Amino acid sequence: MTGQDFSPKRCALVGGGVIGAGWAARFVLNGRDAVLYDPSPESRVRAEAILAMARAAWAKLLPGALPQEGRLHIAATLDEALDGADFVQESLPEIETLKCAVLARIDALLPAGVPIASSTSGLLPTRLQAGLRHPGRFVVGHPFNPVYLLPLVEICGGEQTSAETRTRVATFYRAIGMQVLHVRKEVDGFIADRLLEALWREGLWLIEEGVATTAELDDAIRYGAGLRWAFMGTFLTYRLAGGDAGMRHFLAQFGPALKLPWTRLVAPELTQTLIDRVATQSDDQAAGVAVRALESLRDEALVKIVRALATVGPQGYGAGATLNAFVAGRATVRQDGAPTGWQGVVPPDWIDYNGHMTEHRYLQLFGEATDRLLHAIGAGMDYVAAGQSFYTVETHLRHLGQAYGGMAITVRTRILDADDKRLHLFHTLTEAGGDTPLATAEHMLVHVDTARGRGAPMPGAVAEAIALLRAAQGGEPRPEGAGRAIAMPRRP
Repeated sequence: MTGQDFSPKRCALVGGGVIGAGWAARFVLNGRDAVLYDPSPESRVRAEAILAMARAAWAKLLPGALPQEGRLHIAATLDEALDGADFVQESLPEIETLKCAVLARIDALLPAGVPIASSTSGLLPTRLQAGLRHPGRFVVGHPFNPVYLLPLVEICGGEQTSAETRTRVATFYRAIGMQVLHVRKEVDGFIADRLLEALWREGLWLIEEGVATTAELDDAIRYGAGLRWAFMGTFLTYRLAGGDAGMRHFLAQFGPALKLPWTRLVAPELTQTLIDRVATQSDDQAAGVAVRALESLRDEALVKIVRALATVGPQGYGAGATLNAFVAGRATVRQDGAPTGWQGVVPPDWIDYNGHMTEHRYLQLFGEATDRLLHAIGAGMDYVAAGQSFYTVETHLRHLGQAYGGMAITVRTRILDADDKRLHLFHTLTEAGGDTPLATAEHMLVHVDTARGRGAPMPGAVAEAIALLRAAQGGEPRPEGAGRAIAMPRRP
């Protein structure tokens, strides 16, 4: 199996804390089996609780595009966890001696071709791989909490890490919806944590000196720079501060401020007094709200931020672009010729005053099913960015049954007809596993040259993909209701 083809089905997790359990949730929600080993008696409860939170978050993050889940298994021993594993993610505490000892045992038990990744947030991979028999298969894959929602993962190899290992692990991480950041050279703390550590140390000084409380420091971020960081980071933001002249002007204007005593960049001594002050202020800031409730609030906010970023520009922006690429990568064609359509669960906020799914949500999910078909024929976001697209010019939607909150539903898509400029689609919504239509939607789409703002013949590759789908669906009867129009026949 080449690096570009690496797609493990059984993933071993060694260490089941917040990070290890978060990895397990991401693997399971991507259709991989996750086998987790942690000697803590709380590991099962923690892993199942985090998987439940992740499942709820993904239902909102990826409505209609949820993969078929894998299975979560809690192993009794390390040997059991590693048995049959295609990939290993180690997430033990940040104790180098502990990691090295366990990694050596993992290395001894695994076949030589199975990659081993460590979630370490700052230990150097060269030191962690030094005692391994097969050091070339070891790499750091450092995620961020919550692993099941934040896409960033830093990949850092040691002196003996092979290029093949980096490629294989990066390929796998991208396939499960992550944004890979390759660390060019080994450095303690890698990239993101060095930036976060500088902010953390400065914050501790401000608390130590009585300048601000934990709540005030968080407000300084979440009402200001934090909003910009979600999509632009620091350097692109400062480029805008330089105006039309860009970064050079910014550096010339604000560079002298680097000489001012605005930061310490060293940590204050963590005295018991400072510990008590930070802990007390943090307790006051939380105002008695339980950790699980704060995690739920965090997940809801992250989902909405990422989904909002997915609508910025033709391909999404920042984490939104990563989400769009992940969804597009899942748009495939089944063996029966049908594209993988919308599939998911009706969320509570889709229910109207009559107790069933509200009207505009039907059109939304049919529209998303159309998008999945367009991705499958090669007319996704890259296609749109290149100046071509399909516009819907006519829609006929029929409500035949009721979809209720919590109901698992799916949309099946048929291509009824096509020519060089037009595409005629028919969607059928059913309860998952059922055949009785709850609603249908018929659409006529026109291929458009977006630069000219007018219809245009579709490229040969797209036309060929449509023809292949039509041929695969050719044996099916024409759907009941296709071609219907709204009418009020007069009774005799």
